Amino acid sequence: MKPEAQLPVVHSFAAAVYQTELFNLQQQNAVNYLAHDELSIAVEMLSAVVLLNQTLENKDILMIKNHLRNPCLGFNNLEEENLQRYADTLLSIKSEASSQGQDYLSWNDIQNCIDMVNMQIQEENERIIAIGHINEAVDQGNPDKTLEALLLPTAKLQDVRPVNARHYQDVLHHAKAQKCKESQDESALLWLDEIQRGINDSNNNIKEAATLAVGISMINKSLEKGDSQPILMVLQSRFGLRVIPECAEAYFRKLSEAKNMKTTEGSSESPWIKLVMKAMYDYYYNVETEEGTCVAPRGVVPKSSWLTGEEIQNIAGQVTADYNREQLWLANENLIVGLQARARGFLVRKNYQERKAYLQNQEPSAIKIQAFWKGFKQRKSYVDRLKVLQGNVAAIVKIQSWVKMWLARRAYRNRLQYFKDHNDQIVKIQAFLRANKAREDYRTLIGAENPPLTVLRKFAYLLDQSDLDFQEELEVTRLREEVVTKIRSNQQLEKDLNLMDIKIGLLVKNRITLQDVVLHSKKLNKKSKSQLEEMVMVDKQGIKGLSKERRKKLEAYQHLFYLLQTNPTYLAKLIFQMPQNKSTKFMDTVIFTLYNYASNQREEYLLLKLFKTALEEEITSKVDQIQDIVTGNPTVIKMVVSFNRGARGQNTLRQLLAPVVKEIMEDKSLIINTSPVDVYKAWVNQLEMQTGEASKLPYDVTTEQALTHPEVVNKLESSIQSLRAVTDKVLTSIFSSLNMMPYGMRYIAKVLKSSLHEKFPDATEDELLKIVGNLLYYRYMNPAIVAPDGFDIIDITAGGQIHPDQRRNLGCVAKVLQHAASNKLFEGESEHLSSMNTYLSQTYQKFRNFFQAACDVPEPEEKFNIDEYSDMVTLSKPVIYISIEEIINTHSLLLEHQDAIATETNDLLNELLEGLGPVPDIESFLGEGAVDPNDPNRESTLNQLAKTEISLSLTSKYELREGEDQDLKSLMIKTKRLIVDVIRTQPGDTLSEILETPATAQQESENLKLVEKRAILDSKTPEKMKNSQSIFEDGQLPIEQKKRKIQRNLRTLEQAGLVSSATKYQEIINEIAKDIRNQRRYRHHRKAELVKLQQTLNALNSKTAFYEEQINYYNTYIKTCLDNLTRKNSRRSIKLDGKEEVKGSKKLKQTSLKYTAARLHEKGVILEIEDLQTNQFKNVMFDITPGEEVGDFEIKAKFLGVEMEKVQLHFQDLLQMQYEGVAVMKMFDKAKVNVNLLIFLLNKKFYGK
Repeated sequence: MKPEAQLPVVHSFAAAVYQTELFNLQQQNAVNYLAHDELSIAVEMLSAVVLLNQTLENKDILMIKNHLRNPCLGFNNLEEENLQRYADTLLSIKSEASSQGQDYLSWNDIQNCIDMVNMQIQEENERIIAIGHINEAVDQGNPDKTLEALLLPTAKLQDVRPVNARHYQDVLHHAKAQKCKESQDESALLWLDEIQRGINDSNNNIKEAATLAVGISMINKSLEKGDSQPILMVLQSRFGLRVIPECAEAYFRKLSEAKNMKTTEGSSESPWIKLVMKAMYDYYYNVETEEGTCVAPRGVVPKSSWLTGEEIQNIAGQVTADYNREQLWLANENLIVGLQARARGFLVRKNYQERKAYLQNQEPSAIKIQAFWKGFKQRKSYVDRLKVLQGNVAAIVKIQSWVKMWLARRAYRNRLQYFKDHNDQIVKIQAFLRANKAREDYRTLIGAENPPLTVLRKFAYLLDQSDLDFQEELEVTRLREEVVTKIRSNQQLEKDLNLMDIKIGLLVKNRITLQDVVLHSKKLNKKSKSQLEEMVMVDKQGIKGLSKERRKKLEAYQHLFYLLQTNPTYLAKLIFQMPQNKSTKFMDTVIFTLYNYASNQREEYLLLKLFKTALEEEITSKVDQIQDIVTGNPTVIKMVVSFNRGARGQNTLRQLLAPVVKEIMEDKSLIINTSPVDVYKAWVNQLEMQTGEASKLPYDVTTEQALTHPEVVNKLESSIQSLRAVTDKVLTSIFSSLNMMPYGMRYIAKVLKSSLHEKFPDATEDELLKIVGNLLYYRYMNPAIVAPDGFDIIDITAGGQIHPDQRRNLGCVAKVLQHAASNKLFEGESEHLSSMNTYLSQTYQKFRNFFQAACDVPEPEEKFNIDEYSDMVTLSKPVIYISIEEIINTHSLLLEHQDAIATETNDLLNELLEGLGPVPDIESFLGEGAVDPNDPNRESTLNQLAKTEISLSLTSKYELREGEDQDLKSLMIKTKRLIVDVIRTQPGDTLSEILETPATAQQESENLKLVEKRAILDSKTPEKMKNSQSIFEDGQLPIEQKKRKIQRNLRTLEQAGLVSSATKYQEIINEIAKDIRNQRRYRHHRKAELVKLQQTLNALNSKTAFYEEQINYYNTYIKTCLDNLTRKNSRRSIKLDGKEEVKGSKKLKQTSLKYTAARLHEKGVILEIEDLQTNQFKNVMFDITPGEEVGDFEIKAKFLGVEMEKVQLHFQDLLQMQYEGVAVMKMFDKAKVNVNLLIFLLNKKFYGK
């Protein structure tokens, strides 16, 4: 390994190899010395051998091949194509050498392996050539050539016998033909193992044939000699048969007999016998020379007098079988005897059948003989018996009677005892059968298209009203009254509290005096304490007093409001005839009052009909572009949203959003801020607090400048991630609570979508769903998320408020949901939120599916199960609770717009208004003496009493008209009632049959009982729940008079096409069945309504308690202000009676301001006026006048000095718009006003700011 030796690379791990081999090489040298060149060659070769051994140990075939190719090794006779065989053999030799303790293979070992592999491959090639020669010889059919090929030394075939050459040829040729047939390849060759197997099979065939031939020869010779001794041994040894020693003589005898039969005299036979091997190859055997061959000897005729091998085997087998059968018979002698006995029995039975057949053939003769004999005996016995009976008739009758009585008693007692033992089971069976029959009848009643009269008669009693019905109806009425009263009270309290908020806010800013706040506080306390007392006055006097004239006036108003309630067209037209400020107040008070805030299903159904009609009217008349629904403020949409946010005290939004909103607010670690500037400022403040030094960064920066700081970007990304997570929670809550959304909202969304599609048929589905989303999410849900404290989503104690961080978090969530619902991406100023655009698109698809599902609701008729007859069959009349002021306002509005809402002269509304006459004043409602005429505060007292509520039981003036066939509905109702009375007392299969069959006295008696029972029940019924007088009188008629009246009514109804005598009046029977089903549903609905009203009342009481808590909070605040003011101004006195003003206080200016539109346009307050050029603004004058209440303003618009319109403006509404970020509002539906500048103007001119 030393460099100075200049030797090839040496491997240290093979030092022993180098030592041993070089030493041997040195010993072989004559001078025992190796020159440098000899040493270099030897070392190079040994290194290569070492590497080859190492590769063999690793068993890497590829490396072994590469090393074998190494020229340094210098192997002889190395063939490239045999490298794989060399490698495999070397691995085997290496493994064997390692097992024997040899660590490496020397060069000579490897060379010997190569030579050995070459020799094996050469032998294999030579053998393949020999196999080819064999197949060619077989194909030629020459046995000699086949034998020559088989004897080739290279083939290395074993046990090839030249004497069997012919048989080899036959067997191999047959094997090859069979292989070609199986493989369907004519060129198929026999392989080495198949050839060897053919040789072995041929040798075995010849050996077996020779053995058999010797046996045949020995047996035939023994038979010729008559020697029976060798027969048994030859059969057993040569033929391989299982022989029986006891049959030796029998074998010999049978074989001799068979041979004797074959012997032919004078025939010239050769000594050769012929055998067939494997049923296909011939074999010849010379019995004299004992020589065998497969080639037929020429000119030789085989022996025919000798027995062949098959004959010998058959004879021996037959003898053995006969012997075995004989032994079997001996062993089963008893069985054979039994068989014989059965055969004899068969013969006997056969004889019996033959005898029986004979008798059957002679049966008529035998029967005739027997009949004569039996007749003789029977007549003789009968005569004797008759004589005995005739002599004892009395005794026989007595015995029979006693026996029959005993049998009857026993059967009765057994049956009675059986019933007693199974009494419980019998009762159950009877109950089951009755119940099953009742269920089947009821299923027929509710499911059959034409239920039979017999079934209807069983369930007619369900139409009767029980005491429980009256009690539940009274309870529903009472609760409904309390709910409506509480709702109106809460609305007034809320309004006063909002006004108190403004007054306290203005007080804080020194805009009004403390005395104004104190006066309003006293007024608020007075309302909360004595509100219920004002409702009692009118019930004792006034319009509800006991006077015919007043009663007539009351009924007229009841008829009017019933018509307005049930026909939505009038109110829908009236809404759009009034100015916007009046229509809003009218909706919030009169309309919701008229429908009792939808406190039951009937009124909710009618209110939805009004919303639907009004919305369709508004879309038809006021919507020019589909986007006007979004950009404008549609009256009906605003009314629907306002109503469904909790007008009934049932804040569905609280159930829908409260859990997730509370979760967001209670998460103190959640801080979402998507404004880069705010995030930047918070970051700068944090740096200054941490370092205690003023930051060198600028405080006021733009959005782009803020986003250049990585810290701001990171905080913004964190906020976006939190925003996504929180938004997903809100989305899950919204999407999973579709069924919780009020049916009214979903139905109006459906109407909105269909109405817009009808007016704008070219609008896409996406555009329509965006409008639906604007209603369901933006207008209904979004404000509740932004300000949950303002919509009763969360509970806030008096004086409490939401933290700004919580408010901002909810605002960010609402902003994302608003963009997603309208499919609006973040662009422009919100470009920094563009990473959420993909999320917005995905969320919009979810919202889209949600809006589609929300519109999939049934019609109100199906939802509430209400039809044209519903009011006719309800137990109690609808009742509303409305103030006198609202009645007067509604009456005056109807008269004012009568021509627009009732265009036809014969319209029912015109008739009712004509009957009412002019609008009455408040005193006519209250009655004489209600207010002292000398009272100096008479006007204020009247205004206060005008808010007094009265109850109106609504009825239709045209409900029942005697003798008028035109009112077919009423006639149908009366006829159904009469039919029910008749079928309950008189049974029959059809109505025609009952009407034509006279009633019996018993049926008249039952009808009289029914009439008396009904009279007793009617006397206990409250007045407002009683039926009309005509219906009551019809029910008192006798049954025959009822039937005559039914027949008259049916003829009238048949003329109108409502019933048909051809169907036996099945139509009216179907209507009665429908009434029974509806009565059941109504009872279920009433029970549900009781629960619902109680829950609503509890919620309203909670809300009232909250308002009272706020009142107490405000009172405490005002008391504190008074105490502070008293301490600061001890010399000043404050009068709290409102008659004297505090000295030095600032009084709100009552003077009005006048500005031209051009001047307001210069100030930026007016942006534009539709349909008016800017140069015409100087002709428009705006007159702004403060109202009686603080924060209220009346704005009048005049054009060329002519007053055009006026609008009521609430300062609180402007502040709310400013808070919600609304920059521009519409006034008079034409002028666009800048909200911020309008607030500035009002503050400056009226509040001195």
